[in-house]
Amino acid sequence: MAANDHISEPVQMEAPASRKRKTTDISDILQNGSGQVLSEADALIHSPDPSHPANHICELCKNFYTFGWVTGTGGGVSIRDDKHIFIAPSGVQKELMRPTDMFVMEYETKKYLRRPAWAVLVTLICEAGLQDHPIGSGKNVFAISEIEQIKGISRGGHGSSSTEILEGGRKAGNLGYYDTLKVPIIDNTAHEEDLKDTLEKAIEEWPEATAVLVRRHGVYVWGKDVAQAKTQCESLEYLFQLAVEMHRMGLKWVK
Repeated sequence: MAANDHISEPVQMEAPASRKRKTTDISDILQNGSGQVLSEADALIHSPDPSHPANHICELCKNFYTFGWVTGTGGGVSIRDDKHIFIAPSGVQKELMRPTDMFVMEYETKKYLRRPAWAVLVTLICEAGLQDHPIGSGKNVFAISEIEQIKGISRGGHGSSSTEILEGGRKAGNLGYYDTLKVPIIDNTAHEEDLKDTLEKAIEEWPEATAVLVRRHGVYVWGKDVAQAKTQCESLEYLFQLAVEMHRMGLKWVK
């Protein structure tokens, strides 16, 4: 899948009043069918009801892909259900989407109540030393090589304004297929505002970085403008998800 996949405008739908459910009252559904205890965030996207937004979006995306309305990882779908907005992720193949891939936002505050935890899992794998590599990953850096989506990441953080396409399909100023993408990892703090100093230090020490991972927290991504930041966030989201799946299969991130 290419980094320049077309991303269409999100299709936002509202659940009919007759089918609305209390998605905020989740204390009675903190266990799934197998008795596994769920977090409040995960309880929002688990339901046997096929009309539940998390299930409905997956079915819609699969149908849209079958109809040819979306290609690759392009296309966006969201559903507002009472106080929540359920959002399909970018960087995930639409026909293979699952409820656990969903983002959930609180409608009034626009605060995300749930984000897929790929970035967090990547930092935990690195922290445990399970992907250590002499020229790649370690406790304080995530690295991955020879994956097509790497070409969606710019060099030098803010990237290039060039639209020139080089051999191999990458934009001038972006990493190439045989380059090793490296993202620094910094330690988390009790309060997000306290990350300022270590975040700035990491950006200075890694001038080619376009993101910084925060251990057990998440990721900060930037670009030369909003469009590039969005595109790189989507590419990184895909790479983090792929890295977690590769690790589960016993595959190394860096050759």
